[in-house]
Amino acid sequence: MKITAKDGLLLILGMAVVTYLPRLLPMFLFSAEKLPSLIKRFLDFIPYAVLTTLIFPEILSSTAHPGSALAGGFISLLLAYYQNNLFLVVAGGIGAVFLCELLF
Repeated sequence: MKITAKDGLLLILGMAVVTYLPRLLPMFLFSAEKLPSLIKRFLDFIPYAVLTTLIFPEILSSTAHPGSALAGGFISLLLAYYQNNLFLVVAGGIGAVFLCELLF
C-alpha cells in the first residue's frame, strides 16, 4: 500500500488531533469549576512523587555499592532541604559518594 502526500498529511493531522484532544478537553470542561482544597493539595504533591519514583532507582544503581549511593542521596536531600543552592546540593552529593567509595 502506497501512501500519497495528501494521505500522509491527513494521517499526521489526525494523529495530532487525537493526541491533543485529551489534553485540551479538561481545560474547557473544568475551567469554571473550583477544585476542592483536598484535591488541590493532593495534586500539588504529584510532581514530587513522580520525581522520587524516577530518581530513587537510579540512585541505587549509580555506584558499585548501594550504601555509598544512599549516603550521597541522603546528603543531597539534607542539603536541598536546608540550602537553596543547586550547585551545593549536587557537589555535596557527589562528594559524599566519593568519600564513601574511598572509605569503604
